[in-house]
Amino acid sequence: MKNRLGRVVIMAFPPVALFVLLVAIWQIAIAVGNVRSFILPAPVRVAQAAWLHRWELLQATGTTAAAALAGLATSLAVGMVVAVAFSQSAIVRRSVYPYAIFLQTVPSVALAPLVILWFGHEFRSVVVVAFIISLFPIITNATAGLLDLDRNLVELFAMSSASRRQVLLKLQLPNSIPYLIAGAKISCGLSVIGAIVGEFTAGYGDGYYGLGYLIIFASNQMETDFLFAATLASMLLGVVIFAAVSLVGDWILRRWHAPGSAGDALGAN
Repeated sequence: MKNRLGRVVIMAFPPVALFVLLVAIWQIAIAVGNVRSFILPAPVRVAQAAWLHRWELLQATGTTAAAALAGLATSLAVGMVVAVAFSQSAIVRRSVYPYAIFLQTVPSVALAPLVILWFGHEFRSVVVVAFIISLFPIITNATAGLLDLDRNLVELFAMSSASRRQVLLKLQLPNSIPYLIAGAKISCGLSVIGAIVGEFTAGYGDGYYGLGYLIIFASNQMETDFLFAATLASMLLGVVIFAAVSLVGDWILRRWHAPGSAGDALGAN
């Protein structure tokens, strides 16, 4: 227990120390440069704004987190299905993959108004934007994991007369797990960005709002300290979701992924 706590402290100390140093430099620069607060507020003013609007920030963070996680979960499910289809048919892969690239290259700001037009100003519109933006890394990484197989294991399955279904379930899918987790780590940050971009244009209505709405509101009202507080909340949300996905991914790799177990899997019809 003590060793684990010590590792956590060792891992957390460098980023925390750097954060404290940056905040100190920020505060000193404001004092020395005599920068006006509406251009760059001091850290103390940002903290005061965050405390003053704490309930609004908490509600908005929860709403944005729900949209981002829903978009991420949908992208994981759809992306894995698409990747399996790609791995089973080269024709399907060559036909559909360019359209997957299209989703990645279209600016998210351009997608949001179209999604709002089709789905309305509702929570699902924000989820759709988060889903679209976070989908491509899942498809790319999962497809790579399904296709990047050890040649010796492929030959072993062939010698054992394994069916296509057995190869998929017992070789390709287990091999894709690390790739899928890597894609999820990329997409979790993109899902937060997608949710906030969706909130810029969609909003929620009925008294619900996310961090994107607060950022736009604070910017329009020239409340720069509140704007910084909302922006920092979105950054913190991204870090928390990334940490959660990393922890879950590490747990899955320890519990499930077992390199070299293909031979056992063949014998476990």
